[in-house]
Amino acid sequence: MKKLLYIFILLGAIYSCDQEETVFFDEPFVRICTSTGEARTVVLSNVRNTNAYTVYLSSRPITDSLEVSYEIIVGDGLKEDVDYKVVTTANPLVFFPGINDMPIRIRWLKNPVDPEKDNTLKIRLTGNSKGYNLGFPGPDHVQSEVVIEKRNN
Repeated sequence: MKKLLYIFILLGAIYSCDQEETVFFDEPFVRICTSTGEARTVVLSNVRNTNAYTVYLSSRPITDSLEVSYEIIVGDGLKEDVDYKVVTTANPLVFFPGINDMPIRIRWLKNPVDPEKDNTLKIRLTGNSKGYNLGFPGPDHVQSEVVIEKRNN
């Protein structure tokens, strides 16, 4: 009888742990992050690379297009065509039915930065044509922007 009681307790603990870890969002949203799923990343000044920062749509399937607008905010330590080049020129991004992710590409150029200045580039979602949440639902709007910091190697 004791063994049976232990088995029920163990099964109850496993079931309750599984239920606590499951998170569902009922509200549609768009978010942006790096290729590794982060909202913040570092690019070294000795690297010449084109990186994609992806805008994701999380909703039920849409039947008409969704437009997502964004802005690029550059710190005083970075200069376009010297430190970086924005490759993606489309703004707003258009999500057609069946499309759930769109990249914003930035080409990073080899150039040392002044460590005393603001060497960040932010890509911030500013709106969309359906009024969906920007970033994950909730008061913090996590992943409504991605911050890229350029550092000397």
